[in-house]
Amino acid sequence: MKKIFTDMYVGGRWWPTENTFFDMNPSDDTLWAEVPDVGINEVQSAIDSANHAFEKWSELSFNQRAHFMIKIAEIFEKRKMDIVSALQGEAGGWFGKGMFEASYVPEIFYAAAAMNYAAIGEIIPSEFGKLSMAIRRPMGVVSVISPWNFPTLLTARGIAFALSAGNTVVLKPSEETPYCGGLLFAEIFEEAGVPGGVLNVITCSRDNVSTVGEEMVEHPLVKGISFTGSTAVGREIAARAGAHLKKCCVELGGKNALIVCDDADMDRATGAANFGSFMHQGQICMSVEKILVQESVLPEFLDRFKERASKLKIGDTTKDKSHMIGPLINDRQVARVKSQIDDALEKGAEIVLGGKVDGRFVEPTIVTGVTSDMTLYRDETFGPVVSVIPFGTDEEAVAIANDTEYGLSSGVITKDEYRGLGIAQKLETGMCHINCSSVNDEPHAPFGGLKSSGVGRHGGRWATDTFTETRWITLERGGRGFPPGF
Repeated sequence: MKKIFTDMYVGGRWWPTENTFFDMNPSDDTLWAEVPDVGINEVQSAIDSANHAFEKWSELSFNQRAHFMIKIAEIFEKRKMDIVSALQGEAGGWFGKGMFEASYVPEIFYAAAAMNYAAIGEIIPSEFGKLSMAIRRPMGVVSVISPWNFPTLLTARGIAFALSAGNTVVLKPSEETPYCGGLLFAEIFEEAGVPGGVLNVITCSRDNVSTVGEEMVEHPLVKGISFTGSTAVGREIAARAGAHLKKCCVELGGKNALIVCDDADMDRATGAANFGSFMHQGQICMSVEKILVQESVLPEFLDRFKERASKLKIGDTTKDKSHMIGPLINDRQVARVKSQIDDALEKGAEIVLGGKVDGRFVEPTIVTGVTSDMTLYRDETFGPVVSVIPFGTDEEAVAIANDTEYGLSSGVITKDEYRGLGIAQKLETGMCHINCSSVNDEPHAPFGGLKSSGVGRHGGRWATDTFTETRWITLERGGRGFPPGF
């Protein structure tokens, strides 16, 4: 049964809107929901509401805000199975992916609650005997623009720590997942009794994204921006934020490598490759897009990897829980993936598994013979397609892995932990996981990338740093006078 929303959530109330747009199920292109399509006036209203709520919210005691975060987490836990169903229908995710995402979100709010009990500053030395303090304080209104691939998890990550620190938020989810990434949060915050205006949710169609996004960045009452999405859009948002001297945290794309050394445990290596490359159809910023395999173990790895990947079932995830490979989110993404496959084949690459495209369903695809002149080597794919590339030495593997504008995540598979750490230290990525896939996340850990993969960090105390300002405050205790004559 389709969901119908005609109201937007601003100031703790649901307000009617004039226009709506259709939210489609990517598996069969049926109508999944109808949601508000707002414009600049509604955005300004949401920002004004967040600004009005900021003073009281930021002045709550630290434990009061923590208690709200815990209540939100508890409601997410209670609604887990409903959320899993929504993630399958709206975002095309596998049942297991939905269970992971819906189970992970409460942990984000619990971690955010915990940060309210952590230190928010420090005492620093003063040569003049002052009590000298560096403290953190919330910024004010934070705009959060969240993506469609893990809409509930990544929205939670974008808003939880910002809210817990005392900021208020205007949230715009992706037009592909306006419920799982947006309106769901409005429902839960309302149930949790969070004061009106602390979270404001606005949804819009692709036609209005540019206008709405610009206002969320450039409005003078907005003090910080959190964006998760493509590098192209992230660059523009960061540039606009910079022009207005606003703090900006952008988590963007990746061309992530998994390095398989000659001493690797092959079960571990092929498992990391299979999960990292094909989980959620490769639609993860941390997905493995290049597997670099030492030449001496390449034949064994490739045979065992193909065997694993060939067992992944493809199909409508809402109809069969065993369908682990669902649809790509939309036709534009299918065209992007297909163009990279076609370009690679035209330039001499070979498909050793998969390659078939049927509507929005793309088979898990393994490609060899990939060279640096191919878009599959250079550009983020964001689909179930992975290159397997041989290397001779560790130095060569590092050079290939770093041969990209991106720098988000990476993985190294080796039985020699010292060797793994040595490789990890040379990789130009914000994250690296030894004997695991590049796809890893924990709510209290620093998540973010280098180079074109983003600026700033989510998670734990690093998120608190991201969403607060540092102030220096001193208390004079008689140790410092003024120059003669004053």
